[in-house]
Amino acid sequence: MTTAVDTTTAAAGAAPFGRALCAMVTPFTEDGALDLDGAQRLASDLVARGCDGLVLSGTTGESPTTTDAEKAALVEAVREAVGGAPVVAGVGTFDTRHTVELARAAEKAGADGLLVVSPYYSRPPQDALEVHFLAVADAVGLPVVLYDIPGRTGTRIEADTMIRLAAHPRIVAVKDCSYDFLAAQKVLARTDLAYYAGCDEHNLALYAVGGAGYVSTVANVVPEQLRAVLDAFDAGDTPVAARLQQRATPLIESLMSSGLPGTVTTKALLHELGHPAGPVRAPLQPADRATVHGLLAEYERLVAD
Repeated sequence: MTTAVDTTTAAAGAAPFGRALCAMVTPFTEDGALDLDGAQRLASDLVARGCDGLVLSGTTGESPTTTDAEKAALVEAVREAVGGAPVVAGVGTFDTRHTVELARAAEKAGADGLLVVSPYYSRPPQDALEVHFLAVADAVGLPVVLYDIPGRTGTRIEADTMIRLAAHPRIVAVKDCSYDFLAAQKVLARTDLAYYAGCDEHNLALYAVGGAGYVSTVANVVPEQLRAVLDAFDAGDTPVAARLQQRATPLIESLMSSGLPGTVTTKALLHELGHPAGPVRAPLQPADRATVHGLLAEYERLVAD
């Protein structure tokens, strides 16, 4: 099968997986089993509505509570559903050997790229982080996206570490949830890494200084509205891009800053809108009705504009 990405030359700044990527939820049935049919329907719908590609088994995809077999099955099912649209598989764990195993399984299942988060809980120093990421990149033939989300992992991927890792031909991109805009610009200035905003409130700001686009949780529910921000900017209409980003901000805030994980709020809103989602897996718990009503209100305001 021909992948959607050149695994040896996909480089930077060039949005190797497209500009508008969705960090897709993992649909479950009401009894908590993996819902592959629902995943295929959701994936197809997201691509049809403007997502260039999909990122599976990330934070939003509840990767800590899905099994290795479920992760591989999800890649296979979504790959079948979306044709040539890029599919990036989250494979990062706190164990280098396990991460390599997941990376190889994702490659075999048909992934076009890998999302590799910093090892969490053990909080390795920067030299150990570098060894970890290089071990994964050396073990497969797929392009690698470094996932910097220190609020969850406890460890930053420092800018200087990113710059060194960028020398590896298969480390091509970053999903940035660091909330360190200066560090992102430093890496952009000194490497060819494609920088994707991983926090929806930064989508336009990072794109405007040379970012590649976004990997968005909010795109699960409003893919057209988020893509329109990038389209307006690319058309040279910065004021319109800014207004569109501002219009989306109340929903972004409701989904991502309500005190609940974005997975919980996004699945709740998808369910209300009739899209495949299902419950979250414990230890996560469902959103209460007051939260759901607030999410629906912000969604309706945005789509009515």
